[in-house]
Amino acid sequence: MPDQPQPARTARTHRPAEPADRAEPADPAHPAHAAQVCHDLAELDAAVVDCRACPRLVAWREEAARTKRRAYLDWDYWARPIPGFGPPDAPLLLVGLAPAAHGANRTGRIFTGDPSGDLLYAELHRLELASRPDSVRHGDGLELYGVRITDPVRCAPPDNRPTPAERDTCRPWIARELALLRPTARAVVALGGFAWQALLPALAAAGWEPPRPRPAFGHGAHVSLPAADGGPPLELFGCYHVSPRNTFTGRLTPVMLRDVLRTAARTAGLDPAPEPEPEPEP
Repeated sequence: MPDQPQPARTARTHRPAEPADRAEPADPAHPAHAAQVCHDLAELDAAVVDCRACPRLVAWREEAARTKRRAYLDWDYWARPIPGFGPPDAPLLLVGLAPAAHGANRTGRIFTGDPSGDLLYAELHRLELASRPDSVRHGDGLELYGVRITDPVRCAPPDNRPTPAERDTCRPWIARELALLRPTARAVVALGGFAWQALLPALAAAGWEPPRPRPAFGHGAHVSLPAADGGPPLELFGCYHVSPRNTFTGRLTPVMLRDVLRTAARTAGLDPAPEPEPEPEP
């Protein structure tokens, strides 16, 4: 088909083209559109797993599924975006970074199949916020009590490093997730600086008001975000990420993680198990 002639524009009516990172994507499957038409978390989770908006991440997650690791040659990798995990009325939300190529990208569930998840689920179970201490794969029967876990980037990135453009493309998923959790959400824990920075604009889009200037991330950081509509505020907590880089070096210990999770859970109105009293010395 020949190109259609374009109407002439005068200097008075000419407008410069909108930058690519601000242009409205035309594809109805793009997160900017697909997330907004989801009316509940089950619908959102179902839409997330079909996302193919970031070509580099799609190629990487599928390449990891083809090549596999020797230990997982008998696995049929999930190799799709990872939805959030936990009840739709959770008052506490935990936010990480992105799925691991041979962890969640293999097992189909967030923080499942790698050392980061091994520690996180063990501590949630110790706090009586999970039904068991281990997480094997999507659909294995594990339950979370009052806690939902999600990521700002839903596909496994090379070297665990999503680009700023990939983070921003993925943001509508977590922004919509937060909006759907607003009736019950009372506290959120950012696991690492990436999660902290990615969360602030998503929280603003979901109806909370981050302070200005933006608060700095730190382990044990705590910021209260009022709701724009006058509803209950959201309490944001910072915690070092549960990655082996932090846990193997002692930067984050199980006790440190447990303390943040317990504080956030109590703030959210949950009743986590207390720290046991030390055994008396003989």
